[in-house]
Amino acid sequence: MSKSAFYTAKGDFGDTGRLAGTERIAKSSALIEAIGTIDEATSAIGLARALSQSDRLRTALPTVQRHVYGIMSHLSAVPQARDQYVGVTDEDLTWLQDLIADIEKHLAPLKDFVLPGDSQAGAAFHVARTIVRRAERRLVAFAEGEPGLGEANLAYMNRLSSLMFVAALYENITRGAQSELARRSAES
Repeated sequence: MSKSAFYTAKGDFGDTGRLAGTERIAKSSALIEAIGTIDEATSAIGLARALSQSDRLRTALPTVQRHVYGIMSHLSAVPQARDQYVGVTDEDLTWLQDLIADIEKHLAPLKDFVLPGDSQAGAAFHVARTIVRRAERRLVAFAEGEPGLGEANLAYMNRLSSLMFVAALYENITRGAQSELARRSAES
């Protein structure tokens, strides 16, 4: 049997290890579902980043993705090791909120829901937003059964979907596209 640096084959029977521990858990567990969905979210954020025309977003999003990886480490760690893998801090949450506020300055107030698809990057941010929302739901479901998760981690995932929303609107503006509203206007 050949060896690879890219796989261990330890999970071939449907279980996986936790960070800083020796126990193995089922890959179908609520924990692994939460981590996997958060991983999916950061990949969607990466796609949106690759399509973005905004220097501000392209500069900030790697930090966001690093924060999200920190949250995954926090979750992956066995409970007694979570102090070593804090995930995100209150300062990280404040940084994210400040980023959202900075982008919001450039947006007109919304009076309705928007239909995704006015620009490629905007649509990618909307897809990332929906995946982040699902990741947040998975995280909350896991947290209900395992207390001791850092509160900033839950709040960060909640705010992250707001960032994806304002980023989508901002991308539309940078491309000269008007966000299509969900309801038809009286002129339509």
